[in-house]
Amino acid sequence: MAGRRRRSGGRRHPRAGARGSGITVTIEGLPELRQRLEEMPTALKAACFRALKESAGAVIDGTKGRVKVDTHNLQNSVKARYENSRVRAEIGWWDRDDRYAIWQEFGTRKMPANPSLGPALEEEKRHLPERIQREIRRELP
Repeated sequence: MAGRRRRSGGRRHPRAGARGSGITVTIEGLPELRQRLEEMPTALKAACFRALKESAGAVIDGTKGRVKVDTHNLQNSVKARYENSRVRAEIGWWDRDDRYAIWQEFGTRKMPANPSLGPALEEEKRHLPERIQREIRRELP
């Protein structure tokens, strides 16, 4: 599962939109897991994808609960994009109107950071292995 956010040293381009911004969470052993997923039956791949979607939903909910609320724009527009064939999720903001999400997440020289996506990802990443195990056990006879 990955959330996307880009950092450029200490300076951020004033027009840097949330579309190109994100953080990446790397889960140790993921390349090996992906290789093993390729060898797994379709039903087990589907189980892993269900677990991923559940985890992504938890990250979205966690982000919504943490994001600074003014107009509710960031709260309402955080979403996940899925790549079923790779068992991958990207969570973040991609609309043009959401380009200020990076400033909320990291802050600026004049505004303190108010991270919401990063903490939600950190909180959820420990639950993903449990979710995968549970879904796979449901598929096994």
